[in-house]
Amino acid sequence: MSTLCISELNILLVEPSALQRKIMIQQLRDEQVTAIDTADSIHEALDRMLKVTPDLVISALHFDDGSAVELLGAMRRLPQLAEIPFMLVSSETRKKQLEVFKQSGVIAILPKPFNRQHLGSALNATLDILDQDHLELEHYDVESLRILIVDDSRMARNLIRRVIENLGIRHVLEAEDGKDAMQVLAKETVDLVITDYNMPEVNGLELTEFIRHSELHAHLPVLMVTSEANEAHLSQVAHAGVNALTDKPFEPESVKRILIQLLDQS
Repeated sequence: MSTLCISELNILLVEPSALQRKIMIQQLRDEQVTAIDTADSIHEALDRMLKVTPDLVISALHFDDGSAVELLGAMRRLPQLAEIPFMLVSSETRKKQLEVFKQSGVIAILPKPFNRQHLGSALNATLDILDQDHLELEHYDVESLRILIVDDSRMARNLIRRVIENLGIRHVLEAEDGKDAMQVLAKETVDLVITDYNMPEVNGLELTEFIRHSELHAHLPVLMVTSEANEAHLSQVAHAGVNALTDKPFEPESVKRILIQLLDQS
């Protein structure tokens, strides 16, 4: 269980509209958040973050000096800001426009306007990212578990790794796509594969099919983390032998529940 609470979070709210800032500040205060700093541009946001590191950045999509894509990219390029959880708040619904954020390891994408349940879930996900809450498994020693993370986005891999390590898992391997993962599996023994769906060369579906048809690896549980909402694709994934699916961005607590189910189901 988390030792942190929402009221302890230090949040930077990046929103160009004074009215929207006022509304969102009140919503955060309703959730007992009191340490709230604000910025109305990318330049100001980066300046404030470099002076005082927030626990979470909540950002609108568009600013006079750029977009949240540029803000997130600038943060990920700076070592002192790269690991800060990022939450997007936007009325944008087009999949193509939101995909870059899903692949960048954001903690949540909230609709505008969002409700209290949306915000509460996202804030709790932030706590799970920041705090450690070790798994307790009946059939495994958590510290001896070996997990392979497969995702062509380095930022997405970093977020998954952070969640996994917060659960007390110390042996984490990474692969940039399904082809790379196959090479890792040829040399390493793992207990679980966590894979993205959309990847170049060999995607998550093809990787799962490879695992299920391999005498050495057919038993491996596979968790797929995907932003893919196409029912036909999801049906293919299920038939390929994926043990569990979770959305991208995912809630760390949800991943923890799935891991317990997958690893302790024997």
